[in-house]
Amino acid sequence: MLIVTGSFVAKEGFLAEALRIATEHVHRSRLEPGCISHAVHQDAEEPSRLFFFEQWADRAALLAHFAVPESRAFAKAVAGLAVDAPSLSVFEAEPVKL
Repeated sequence: MLIVTGSFVAKEGFLAEALRIATEHVHRSRLEPGCISHAVHQDAEEPSRLFFFEQWADRAALLAHFAVPESRAFAKAVAGLAVDAPSLSVFEAEPVKL
């Protein structure tokens, strides 16, 4: 399983638009093959920061997600709404039974 985290800070006056497109992206992404979970959260300490948490079945599913035209359009839109370059990290993970 792959875990993806990402975040960006919306420019002043653009938070509502950022939340709208982020929510649309999350809802669409959840329907893609290999998507285990996909969510966006608003930072409690810095409300203009949006944080994404995603789980994907494997690398192929994640690469397919990145290749979807709507995902590329979302990344381009976020870049225009963000104060700085958005962050993105990908981790390999295995469930641990306790």
